[in-house]
Amino acid sequence: MQASEPPPPLPVYEQPPVPGPGYIWTPGYWAWAPAGYFWVPGTWVMPPRVGFLWTPGYWGLVGGVYAFHAGYWGPHVGFYGGVNYGFGYGGVGFAGGRWVGNSFAYNQSVTNVNVTVIHNTYNETVVNNVTVNRASYNGGAGGVAAAPTVQERGYAHEPHLAATPMQRQHFQQAGNNPELLAKNNGGRPAIAATPHPGAFNAPGVVGAHAAGAPPPHPAPGFANGNNPSHGYGNRSGNGNQPHGGPPPGQANGNRSSQSANGKGPAQKQKAAKPHPNKENGRREPETALR
Repeated sequence: MQASEPPPPLPVYEQPPVPGPGYIWTPGYWAWAPAGYFWVPGTWVMPPRVGFLWTPGYWGLVGGVYAFHAGYWGPHVGFYGGVNYGFGYGGVGFAGGRWVGNSFAYNQSVTNVNVTVIHNTYNETVVNNVTVNRASYNGGAGGVAAAPTVQERGYAHEPHLAATPMQRQHFQQAGNNPELLAKNNGGRPAIAATPHPGAFNAPGVVGAHAAGAPPPHPAPGFANGNNPSHGYGNRSGNGNQPHGGPPPGQANGNRSSQSANGKGPAQKQKAAKPHPNKENGRREPETALR
């Protein structure tokens, strides 16, 4: 999948609380359709198997073309362009939680978790070693300058599973919702995150605080946006097909992993007091737009 222009900056929004034990956060991202970029809301997803973590998809500029690299499930979190999606996905690895045996434990310092409902938690302050901005793509002017580490290259060869059926349905619903088009919402989607995949009208839906600040020098795109997509079916009503979602099916084998932490090189400091609405592992005034 390719696009003729860079995706908008990531919007500013809060994370809905974990709906129940075992759910893993999958951050929101911009996808492409002939009508332009549209927002796929962040959501909580049940992983396809114990021990697997989500590596988010990302946009990358290569040779003047913006191409989307689909996300996947695997025993470790691999390279996702260095994009800081927040909520534990600070650009490298994942600090929002980890597998402890057959159970998933949540890091309260970067995850919106209700400890009266979720008991498997811990506190570990996350310090980002990258500049915190709203850039949504890798490479070029205005994009994130990051390359995969040797370790991340190794993770790319591990057994992976593609997006779950619920994730694919979530993507399709986003592509069929005109309110999620960037040209209609100005980069500030009213449905920025949901408690479950496809739950666009459910209680707990979160809207964006604000649109992300545009990069100072957006890199030009040269693709025509008409290359084959990895989307799911046609968008109803207008005949446009959404692109940029995770490919259906399964890839690279079926072996399971019973333990993984997928954590990046975050530094450990003393435990922080939980905050119900934090992004990027940093405490900020509640009135701040993040």
